[in-house]
Amino acid sequence: MKYYFALLSIVLVLGCVGTQSPLGKVVAIGDNVSVDYTGMFENGTVFDSSAGRVPLEFSVGAGQMIKGVDAAVVGMHLDEERNVTIKPDDAYGNYSLSNIVMVSVQDVPDGTKTGSILYVNGQQVRVLDIRNNTVFIDMNHPLAGKTLVFRIRIVKIN
Repeated sequence: MKYYFALLSIVLVLGCVGTQSPLGKVVAIGDNVSVDYTGMFENGTVFDSSAGRVPLEFSVGAGQMIKGVDAAVVGMHLDEERNVTIKPDDAYGNYSLSNIVMVSVQDVPDGTKTGSILYVNGQQVRVLDIRNNTVFIDMNHPLAGKTLVFRIRIVKIN
């Protein structure tokens, strides 16, 4: 009798594993989700938000988002809100001096100054300094090396 009770318990537990919870469907890898979010620095300063815009849509686990956000939404349910703190390794990486490159002043647009923001292959870069005919460009992502805090709310799960 104990054997059948144990087996029945295992079957019931295994039957409950999946993408449903008492609160409804939960986000799993491969799901397409829509989220409202606010991205902040650790001191609370907001650097980005979906407020007033269409919710952000992405496929969970497809590499469309930084690793920390991808991982944070897994297991959330519809309308759930969560605050997550994401270290640089799971966000935009650590700041690296090897991502500072030198180019000739002839290779940048006229009027470029120290502090100018340029775009290289769609990526935002910043001019650190111009000395003689050499331009020092910071190729690090603007959020590299930063710990980020995101408030995320699941708006839709497909």
